[in-house]
Amino acid sequence: MNLPNKLSCFRMAIVPLIVLVMLFPYAQFSIAMPDFQFGFVTLPLKNILVLVLFAIASFTDFLDGHIARSRNLITSFGKFIDPIADKLLVNTMFVMFAATAVVPVVPVVIMIWRDTIVDGLRMNAAQKGKVVAAGFLGKLKTVTQMLAIIVILLNNLPFELVRFPMSDFLLWFATLISVASGISYFMQLKDIIMESM
Repeated sequence: MNLPNKLSCFRMAIVPLIVLVMLFPYAQFSIAMPDFQFGFVTLPLKNILVLVLFAIASFTDFLDGHIARSRNLITSFGKFIDPIADKLLVNTMFVMFAATAVVPVVPVVIMIWRDTIVDGLRMNAAQKGKVVAAGFLGKLKTVTQMLAIIVILLNNLPFELVRFPMSDFLLWFATLISVASGISYFMQLKDIIMESM
């Protein structure tokens, strides 16, 4: 296994740790998690810890792609595992946000539907011997989702100080890009899909 693929696997390994930090029952173990105040906005320490873990995981997404391209280490396994690692990281965050009513359920459901459909398309293509790497819209989707998650974890700081709902804007923009990239994948693979009908 080359270094980029190890980084993708490391990104997947961080996901359970993020879930543990977010959902751990601190009060039951008499652990007091402090809050920080920025003007009228409260930012829990838990959010900061999750943000650090998420930032590390997100950086590996940039790093593994850069190393793979610069050292000519692009592999079929890498094309397969990298988007899976991204989806595990991003979708886990959004599901936890929706489950705790931090974000609306609808955009999260739309993005997960898109990922499920695209995964089905990619599996169908793989059966025909075609490995589909993430395209520009797919990468843009991931970047906008990660930006949305960062701003949500920051409780919309610093934008909340001027009453601008940047977290909502990024969430819905990511949803729009997600749908557009799903359509793009479908158009790329429509010939293979039609063969299967």
